[in-house]
Amino acid sequence: MSLPHDRSRLLVDNGFPSEIFSHSMDRWIETMLADDISEEGRSNNSVRAKLIAKEKGVICGQFVINRLLDRHAPNCSYDWKISEGELVKEKEHVLQISGISSEILKVERVMLNLLGRLSGISTTTSEWKSTSSNIQLACTRKTEWGILDKWAVHVGGGLTHRLFRSDALMLKENDFASAIESGEDQNDAMKKLISEIDLEKNSKFTVIEVQNVNEAILAAETWSEKQRGNSTTDSVVLLLDNMGPMTARIVVTELEKLDLRKWCILEGSGGITKDSISEWSSSGVDLISTSAMNRGVRPLDISLIIEGEK
Repeated sequence: MSLPHDRSRLLVDNGFPSEIFSHSMDRWIETMLADDISEEGRSNNSVRAKLIAKEKGVICGQFVINRLLDRHAPNCSYDWKISEGELVKEKEHVLQISGISSEILKVERVMLNLLGRLSGISTTTSEWKSTSSNIQLACTRKTEWGILDKWAVHVGGGLTHRLFRSDALMLKENDFASAIESGEDQNDAMKKLISEIDLEKNSKFTVIEVQNVNEAILAAETWSEKQRGNSTTDSVVLLLDNMGPMTARIVVTELEKLDLRKWCILEGSGGITKDSISEWSSSGVDLISTSAMNRGVRPLDISLIIEGEK
């Protein structure tokens, strides 16, 4: 099943980083280099350096490392020994850099931080993905490194979800609470906001957060009525917030009884762990989303070794 949560196409254009992705990389690179306050190197010898994986994992971050080296180590050449998304073994050679020692040492720590962090996320995502069967996994907008995290999740086999706040319309509990007028309750506000959605802009990817079975039914009914009135058939994403797999199964059953399931993409979210994926796989939802694949993840251990003159 094709889901709107796969936004990776917005990050790559004909095999190259898109403008969105490039700007994000530049911001992180410049900030990290500025914070590192690197001194000028004491030697300008021509050397060869190798990046070696100290453990197995999924390599991610070649776009950003290429950009770092091209802009801040312009007198160096480099050669990747592992492709993006490829599994690297312990002690395996990842990247070779040849050039001036001072330039390599200036970017060393930032380079290792970036490559290790992103490869850690892609490795963790790959591990989570290997335990899922008939559902897909997505990250959320709870990120530490923004779009870089999203790319790493994609490389590991997960879905990016929204890349930024305006990437898709999302209506949450606070949106409904803010829209309540005198004499109304949250259900009234939910129905009103869904009815006001501009389908020309948002029909393909709208997310509505629901807290219980009744809200799920109300959101699906309102959406289906609006779609039929517009002679369109796009599905809405119902974010089942903190319901758990058992309640999610009830939502699926009730929507099927009312012939509303076809109008919905069901996304489980909240409190999801790697151990709970098997339960979610049998819940009937289409995907689960979590920040656990990219937040607090241990970086892949990678080291740089300078071998001396070429």
